[in-house]
Amino acid sequence: MGVSIAVFASGSGSNFQSLVEVARQEHWPEQISLLICDRPGAKVLKRAQALDVESYALAPKSFAAKAKYEQAVLEILKQFQIRWIVLAGYMRLIGPTLLTAYSNRIVNIHPSLLPAFPGKNAIEQAFSYPVKVSGVTIHFVDEGMDTGPIIAQTPIEIAPEDTIETFAKKVHQVEHKLYPRVVYDLITGKISCPSLD
Repeated sequence: MGVSIAVFASGSGSNFQSLVEVARQEHWPEQISLLICDRPGAKVLKRAQALDVESYALAPKSFAAKAKYEQAVLEILKQFQIRWIVLAGYMRLIGPTLLTAYSNRIVNIHPSLLPAFPGKNAIEQAFSYPVKVSGVTIHFVDEGMDTGPIIAQTPIEIAPEDTIETFAKKVHQVEHKLYPRVVYDLITGKISCPSLD
């Protein structure tokens, strides 16, 4: 059955929407059936509703510990028979509970050429540094901050005439093309984690 991909997101959800729309248009063998959000009220929840994707909003601070929050998330993932976790603007480090259950099956997109500019505000960091080229990275998730094995990278020039807004738009355009393509290659076995080879 095509119930196998969950997207985790914290913000507006433009990458989430792009992934869902491409998966449906291209008739992926495994569809995105679930959204997990750690910020009740985030815009991504409205996108999920409009796209008719089941969503759960769980506030981590309402749990006694990170492990308890992740255990609650894990129970939902099991209920939906999720096989892959795709992070799309999810602003939390993944802990041992989910890393163990989904070893080599959690991927993330980051708006820089890692290992440069990890963590928050990577677009702003690259623009103000300044560097002439930044980009987008897709990587497997480990216990670190944007430190997992890199799957794909696309460089993006920061032109002299760019503003932070125009550069951010370039980054998002690349993200919306690159992420669906890489996720498709993962779920169809064209790409595998180095440790699985």
